[in-house]
Amino acid sequence: MTIRIAIVGLGKIARDQHLPAIEKDGRFELAAVASRSAGVDGVPHFTDLSELLASDVQFDAVALCTPPQVRHTIARQAIDAGKHVMLEKPPGATLSEVEDLKAAAQAKGVTLQTTWHSRYATAVAPAQTWLSGKTIKSVQINWKEDVRVWHPGQTWIWQAGGLGVFDPGINALSIATVVLPAFFLEKATLHVPENCQSPVEAQLTFRTVTGAPVQADFDFLQTGEQSWDIIIDTDGGELKLSHGGSRLWVDGELTHEGPDEEYPGLYDAFARLIAAGGSDVDVSPLRHVADAFLLGERVTAPAFIE
Repeated sequence: MTIRIAIVGLGKIARDQHLPAIEKDGRFELAAVASRSAGVDGVPHFTDLSELLASDVQFDAVALCTPPQVRHTIARQAIDAGKHVMLEKPPGATLSEVEDLKAAAQAKGVTLQTTWHSRYATAVAPAQTWLSGKTIKSVQINWKEDVRVWHPGQTWIWQAGGLGVFDPGINALSIATVVLPAFFLEKATLHVPENCQSPVEAQLTFRTVTGAPVQADFDFLQTGEQSWDIIIDTDGGELKLSHGGSRLWVDGELTHEGPDEEYPGLYDAFARLIAAGGSDVDVSPLRHVADAFLLGERVTAPAFIE
């Protein structure tokens, strides 16, 4: 059965990732776009989800690619209308919003998916396999990129609920929460520009349930080569996930490498969930971010000017 899907919010992530993934997967058909200022040639275009729902366009699911601050209202509207929902990351501005959506989807009998795309990077599954049975001694996460390259002009990211540097940093946490044993925040330092509400840089210190230290350093102003690395020292050697999880190194030797298949993996999982009548709602990466905002020491940083 073809899944007729609508995209709500046609920004950079929708154009760069969602549209190509939908086109590549024969189980999906792009039925409509709901966006204030952009559309796709040959596809019905509406300004928002309300206008789409009031039309005669038939669709089964929505991919929500809006900023997280408004995602709950739109997702709840879609669920109440009986539509399956894919939530771009982060799945909401708060944990309670996502819990409400989970309960609503279950009550309505529709699929709800939180999309931690970095978990579908080529080397993440092999890393899980390699780490199985090994004792973790320490972990270093370096997730540093240039916001001016990846989020040009997107001022929502600096507002409350926009997460700031945790917008990319949560990708690292989404990988860490599936390859590491449970871990908990001990302390955090959040560098918040004087003209923003969200941090541009953060240092987090965690500890696993087995006592291993986990250090995460996030930076949203790195220029030049970007850093998306997780280094795990174990009793069986050192594992390194680099390039956002697409390359796996063991004791300095490259053992796995592959193309970017993160969003095709997400859409494959979404189609399978819909077929099975299930949902996948995991808030563990967002919970770690919430803990950082709750526990973290805020340090004023210079004003951010794009």
